[in-house]
Amino acid sequence: MNDNISHRFGEIIRTVRERRGITLKQVAGRIGVSESLVSQIERNKVSPSVDTLISLADVLEIDLEYLFKDYKRRKGATIVRPEERVSRTSGGVSYEKLTIINDPREEFAVEALMLIIDPGAERGDKEYGHRGKELGVILEGEGRLEYGDKEYTLAKGDCVSFDSDIPHTLKSCGTVAMKAVWIITPPKNSD
Repeated sequence: MNDNISHRFGEIIRTVRERRGITLKQVAGRIGVSESLVSQIERNKVSPSVDTLISLADVLEIDLEYLFKDYKRRKGATIVRPEERVSRTSGGVSYEKLTIINDPREEFAVEALMLIIDPGAERGDKEYGHRGKELGVILEGEGRLEYGDKEYTLAKGDCVSFDSDIPHTLKSCGTVAMKAVWIITPPKNSD
């Protein structure tokens, strides 16, 4: 068996084909490839082109998600240990990057930060927003969100979410630093 093939779905294709009572020759004829190629795909000897794979799935009425179910299960989770987190401090605000989940299309890209805002310090911009959405959970302290022409008081346990394209600032208003988990999509900071 060719060990260079990273995902093996030949067994799935063969099992479905046999359950449907379709021969190798019939499948090959319907998608315009050789019977030998279909056999090699089913035995994981070769990896089919995307076009051939889609044609096989269509002929055998296999959902592509089903073909890749085992591959998806092997995907791992990202763990960022406290000592591995990148942090920076600016103007009384500490940003500790918890994680960033990238997506080439940005459809599911997310950045998660631990914010620690010293009493009286603030983050954001009163004049400009940025594209995306934000969600925050206040873990400690008190704060005030200025969002467009509105103000919101925030305290421990509060959650807030909003469209980021409206100018907004977050200020720590209590006697202790405000600590919050902050999620931004798409990611705003790349460092």
